[in-house]
Amino acid sequence: GCDRDWDGLTCWPRATFGEVVKVPCPRFFEEITNIHGSFLQRNCTQEAYWSEPFPPYTIACGFDEGSSKGPEDQKSYYSAFWRVYTAGYAASVTSLITALIVFAAFRKFHCTRNYIHMHLFVSFILRAIAVFTKDAVLFADETMDHCLMSTVSCKAAVAFFQFSILANFFWLLIEGIYLQTLLLLTFVSDKQYVWWFIFTGWGAPTAVMLAWVLTRIHRQNTGCWDDDENGVVLWIIKGPILLTVLINFVIFINVIRILVHKLKSQEGGGSHSNHFVRLAKSTLLLIPLFGVHYIVFAFFPESTGLEARLYIELGLGSFQGFVVALLYCFSNAEVQSELKKQLCKWQYQEYLNFTHKHRTLSRENSPVNYVTQLSLLEKFSPKRKTSVYQNGVTSI
Repeated sequence: GCDRDWDGLTCWPRATFGEVVKVPCPRFFEEITNIHGSFLQRNCTQEAYWSEPFPPYTIACGFDEGSSKGPEDQKSYYSAFWRVYTAGYAASVTSLITALIVFAAFRKFHCTRNYIHMHLFVSFILRAIAVFTKDAVLFADETMDHCLMSTVSCKAAVAFFQFSILANFFWLLIEGIYLQTLLLLTFVSDKQYVWWFIFTGWGAPTAVMLAWVLTRIHRQNTGCWDDDENGVVLWIIKGPILLTVLINFVIFINVIRILVHKLKSQEGGGSHSNHFVRLAKSTLLLIPLFGVHYIVFAFFPESTGLEARLYIELGLGSFQGFVVALLYCFSNAEVQSELKKQLCKWQYQEYLNFTHKHRTLSRENSPVNYVTQLSLLEKFSPKRKTSVYQNGVTSI
């Protein structure tokens, strides 16, 4: 029969002599043409060769060769987009690691609020690393035969990618739960919740991932686990993510409501414009922390608004870690004050070291020091001792 074949666009499964294989059009054609449910066919000939696809891609998938939005244009578009989100994730990783070092280095920042921030930072870092790893394993080699691509390493890369996304969403949820807890329960000791938060933030994604991996192995162990999933496998991952996004959105609305009430009660008859400015600032600060922007496409099918989805989930999402580090570490007045104090301390220490070294050199190079050294040399020189001895003998 005919072996599996990758024609650069579609993977054709193994077939026997004379068998006609029918496969759907590639998904990216559907995104270009908005035509769904089209199929291609190929025949495995008696000479063990695959026939040309019929109807041709241009006819079967509704693609016009004269269109300006061809596969090459689409490829260059996605290549440019890859550069954007790679730059975004690189900026996020750099800023998040720096923020982690700042929070870990100063004991003043060792508190429950910052511990939760640090775990969220780690989840963003893992997400960026997972994206880089997946791109390197699956898409680094353009000549790779995606029909035969079903190695342990590529499956592990995809599983790690899914875990990092789950962990990121769960820690965004924990940030929301913790903030609401602080607003509602003013006098509660938040230290008692730390371990529950840590257990939930990392334990829940681990449990979901184990279920997904086992289901994949036993029900859909195909390719690199990055292909279209059936209903059960898809919802094992998508269900918890949608749940966290929905809960976080409800918490976000509730937190905004609490902030409106607190601002009104604090300022009493203050101007409405002042209320609005403070509320707007609080809202803009909370959006990246809660991941509210994910609610836009959370309940739509994957094929809905692909271009807008790419901009929001990849373009803006890749910079989310950078924005979170900027807002909750580098723009924090307490952090800036502590860093300024540490910088002044280092500068003062450098000044003390410089003045001490300068004084030491000054003493060593002073004329008095030279006279003292010469007198000591003269006093203990061999000639001096001999002359003293001779004078002593003469006197005897």
